[in-house]
Amino acid sequence: MPKTNTGSIVARSSAHPVDPLRLAGSTTPVTSRWTQVTATPTPDPATAPPVVELSGVCRRFGQVDALAGLDLEVPANRITVLLGPNGAGKTTAIRMITGALDPHAGRVRTFGLDPSVHGEEVRRRCGVVSAKPALYDRLDGHANLAYSAELYGLGRGDRIDQRIREAAARFGIEHALDKRVGGFSTGMKTRLALARSILHQPDLLLFDEPTSGLDPESSHAVLDMIREMTDDGRTVVMCTHLLLEAEGLADKVIVMEAGDDLVSGTPTELTRRFWPGTVVLVGAEAPLDTAVLRAIPGVRQIEPDTDPNQVRLHLDGDHRTPDVITALVANGLRLTRIEPISPTLEDLYFAVRTKRVAGEIAEDGGRRLADGDGADGDRSDGATDMTSVTDRTRQVAALTGWPGSEGSR
Repeated sequence: MPKTNTGSIVARSSAHPVDPLRLAGSTTPVTSRWTQVTATPTPDPATAPPVVELSGVCRRFGQVDALAGLDLEVPANRITVLLGPNGAGKTTAIRMITGALDPHAGRVRTFGLDPSVHGEEVRRRCGVVSAKPALYDRLDGHANLAYSAELYGLGRGDRIDQRIREAAARFGIEHALDKRVGGFSTGMKTRLALARSILHQPDLLLFDEPTSGLDPESSHAVLDMIREMTDDGRTVVMCTHLLLEAEGLADKVIVMEAGDDLVSGTPTELTRRFWPGTVVLVGAEAPLDTAVLRAIPGVRQIEPDTDPNQVRLHLDGDHRTPDVITALVANGLRLTRIEPISPTLEDLYFAVRTKRVAGEIAEDGGRRLADGDGADGDRSDGATDMTSVTDRTRQVAALTGWPGSEGSR
């Protein structure tokens, strides 16, 4: 089989070519034949076009719309996280990107190519780790990776053996390469699948819930490894419904629901668009009088806390914090806590979904405006609205229909 000394690969024609990445997410390992071509240079993130573009993509399974007009862009050399509940269409979107599924409507471009037409060229540049990766339990770890290396056209020999060991060492499983995979823990199998995904030096890595079934320590280790992928100039797309694992990892967030994208942007952009301004947690030795709080200039909204001696104050700017402290002390309150609250990704996620449920997000992703639209939390009767998008109990109840949600809608 002809080779060069470079790392990327391209499909070689055969009588019955079968692409091992064609069935991304499949539970059955398949075979193919590959050769190598010149490696793709690392793109400059500031000027490079999007690695992936989906525009108005629709896909149905029977009577179910798995994707319903999905739009998304994946920037180069960044980690893009698809967030959403089970059934939001995240896995289907991944399979569209590789060409494992063709859209029923809309446009898909990966590396500027249509995966439906140039599927092999696209998939040779992708590394995929599904939620339940297909591995050969009766083979040891080295044999699993060696078999995949041959499928990718990397051949055999000392050079390939060295690459296998380097990939295994990167994910901390080099000590287990001589052991049968059937005896691996779930975390070890995930690490082996991650090592397999980078053997052919892909430009785009697609991870579908890579920490599914892992213990907290293994999950943390895997997420750290994923972050390191962009250091090599790779682009990463990761699907998850676990908000904490995306915290601090995502360069771009796309919130999905019912096969569509609700909003997308960097965490900073989403904070600016959906977080209700300045929020300060105030604690005192005794319960705070809401009448006193309402009289303080700049207080837009008062949100109760689980601790009766604490409240969250929504202010019209950071400059109001000293005024609030001065006013409360002047009223004889002994303060125990003043803490500005920065939103987590979980806060932003629920803020976005709550606003969508409430009809405050327009179809273009902006905030829906109403007649007389004013400051959040203001009511026509002059009273202060004691609910807020940061009230997690109300958010979850309203979104899931749990008991007690009826009065919040």
